[in-house]
Amino acid sequence: MAPEGKDRVRKLAEEAHILGRRYEREVRGCGQCLIAAVQDTLKFQGEELFKAATAFAGGVGLCGDGSCGAYLGGVLLLGHCVGRERTALDDPEGIRFRTYALARRFHDRFIEHYGSVTCRDIHMRIFGRPYYLVDADEFQKFEEAGGHRDKCPEVVGAAARWLVELMGDEGLIPPL
Repeated sequence: MAPEGKDRVRKLAEEAHILGRRYEREVRGCGQCLIAAVQDTLKFQGEELFKAATAFAGGVGLCGDGSCGAYLGGVLLLGHCVGRERTALDDPEGIRFRTYALARRFHDRFIEHYGSVTCRDIHMRIFGRPYYLVDADEFQKFEEAGGHRDKCPEVVGAAARWLVELMGDEGLIPPL
């Protein structure tokens, strides 16, 4: 990638990071906030994609024992950008294998930084304990510990940054 291309990707990644943090802090829903940050940064839409990520929050449905919503949102976006089409379900070109490889790279960034892609494990890393967000008392403790002030917004922001960097490496960022 040419230096000007790297500079552009770096700026876009920073913008996605800022938007991801802001959206998670202000409106919440880590999967949707990641998707919105990347969509707004890269100027592409996908209302169905955004809507499909509604339940990703808090380790899926606020249960905590599923994958991080920001991680799931990123994987969903990668599939949207690179995945096979329904009309090519048999995938004669093996497109799904490129998507798998990209998802593994995104996965590896989470593992490198948080040690896991699971919401509960990420909570352990950033809070020192997990929270069961469905329980009102637990949710209050989560908020008091910085849940939506800085902790989860930083997870969403970092994931948005990593995703844009990965997309830039792979030539998936459309010209603006």
